[in-house]
Amino acid sequence: MLEPSAWRGRRVLVTGHTGFKGGWLSVWLASLGAKVAGYALDPPTVPSFFTAGDVATLLADNRGDIRDAGATRRVIESFDPEVVFHLAAQPLVKEGYREPIETYATNVVGTASVLEACRHAKSVRAIVAITTDKCYENREWDRAYVEGDALGGHDPYSNSKACTELVCDAYRRSFFAERTPHVGLATARAGNVIGGGDWAADRLIPDLVRSANAGAETRIRYPGATRPWQHVIEPLHGYLLLAQRLFEAPGDFSEAWNFGPDPGGDRPVGEVVEKFAKLWPGKVRWSVDDVPHAHEAGKLMLDSTKALERLGWKPRLGLDEALRLTVEWYAAAQGKTQGVLRTLSENQIRSYCAAA
Repeated sequence: MLEPSAWRGRRVLVTGHTGFKGGWLSVWLASLGAKVAGYALDPPTVPSFFTAGDVATLLADNRGDIRDAGATRRVIESFDPEVVFHLAAQPLVKEGYREPIETYATNVVGTASVLEACRHAKSVRAIVAITTDKCYENREWDRAYVEGDALGGHDPYSNSKACTELVCDAYRRSFFAERTPHVGLATARAGNVIGGGDWAADRLIPDLVRSANAGAETRIRYPGATRPWQHVIEPLHGYLLLAQRLFEAPGDFSEAWNFGPDPGGDRPVGEVVEKFAKLWPGKVRWSVDDVPHAHEAGKLMLDSTKALERLGWKPRLGLDEALRLTVEWYAAAQGKTQGVLRTLSENQIRSYCAAA
């Protein structure tokens, strides 16, 4: 489990703190007593977890573009972080098709910009760069992907994340492994993350919530496609454990890590929709969108054996519980204040840790 003493007073920078996962991570770090700073563009959606959770009051809120190498370096050097979580990214498959150049620029060049700034910051001891389960060359296998499988990606988003992995590997071997003291740099690959406060376009749960609130029907693109579903708290727990180990023994943990659900946690989209509909307090209507769409992987699974054996991390929330927590958050968001939603988020994190 996490050691609160390892985080109390620790200076931690989160890129992408205005996003869904970055916002949740910032709340968790603040609850552990860390001194947190964020660096990101404005929240990508309205509403957003960042606003609903009143995240800005928990950290030093810096706004800027990770592609701006000079600005990124100034923010990192001024804060002097000991740990960096790099989450800032263009995170959507469909947006990657619409804006491929922007996607590569943000995910690849932006990552290089962050790592270059960290290279010149003498305070940095551990870096966790977040990529995705989609960074693998997807063969539509029946087995789960392990960290040593080939990287690739059919679409610009997935491919850009594979490139991000390569950038991290080059910086790890070229600069950080030789630095004294050694800087730990690891990449983390998670599955399809759900949880309260995600309002991104073209994501299953946010689309269902928006349609349900509007009394409209949700059009589902690929109901038969399977994904490794997990609540946002699960991979964040893995990221925090990994950063803790990197700080303690950078040479032993500077590599790629999977953080996916238990075997069987990869479920078809249509099944997730039906489970969500049973939990939602109102009516949920959906139908299959049979209009041709750009290619998306049909089957994705992650093998997290390495994280279990070497980090002691394992998923603790099944799909039903992950959906229950997600619905609880969105249902509470109907007309609630920022303070209530942040307290709910903190309580969900606290309950997860207590149960573990």
